[in-house]
Amino acid sequence: MARREVERRDDRPAFVLHAWPYKETSLIVEAFAEGEGRVAMVARGAKRPRSELHGVLQAFQPVTLSWSGAGELKTLVRAEWRGGMPLPSGSALLCGFYLNELLLKLLPREDPHPRLYAAYRDALGELAAGAAQAPVLRRFELALMAELGYALQLAADADTGEAIDPDTRYHYAFDRGAQRRAPPPGVRWPLVRGATLIALGAGRYDDAATAAEAKRLMREIIDHHLEARTIMSRKVVRDLMALDDEKTE
Repeated sequence: MARREVERRDDRPAFVLHAWPYKETSLIVEAFAEGEGRVAMVARGAKRPRSELHGVLQAFQPVTLSWSGAGELKTLVRAEWRGGMPLPSGSALLCGFYLNELLLKLLPREDPHPRLYAAYRDALGELAAGAAQAPVLRRFELALMAELGYALQLAADADTGEAIDPDTRYHYAFDRGAQRRAPPPGVRWPLVRGATLIALGAGRYDDAATAAEAKRLMREIIDHHLEARTIMSRKVVRDLMALDDEKTE
């Protein structure tokens, strides 16, 4: 059997999506690297206080990573902090964790997706700068779906090709798009106003009802593609909201 050639990548701009302990002193790091996609690597000795990697492998901060390896799990060789981006805080931080979870659970490893990398970098920058969160999240969700081959059809009725009517309610078929026709028996498709589909396509969320419905639609579409996998950051937000409600009672 032929041996796989050892690959080497040097100084790739990246963001750490997640890291967890591995053995006594090391970490497994999942990163999203420009031109490389989602990459998993072992950061040997990263937990040691004097390690050059200690403190560098933080989420939401631009870094450059160098690694080598022949298999799916690479070996991290070097990591350097690039700086230039403030850390999101408060609810923006939770939004950042949500973006990371989407990438970890939906993005195949080592698929470059340069447009998605740019969308992720821009979304983090906007969240850190205090931008309105709903438009940032919806833009990223739409970009992610498009990059994975599930681009939303928001401009026309999937059955007739007619322009979406803002005053009509549509069923959104996950594999086709919006249509007036109801789903077949035993199948559930989200029901959504045409005005919300138009707003999603234009990135306009000034109306609270439209923004809420756009959020629900994107959640159902993403959940369909997650195939029963759970986004834990959503649960954290729900728990925090419940805690706030208890405090105000």
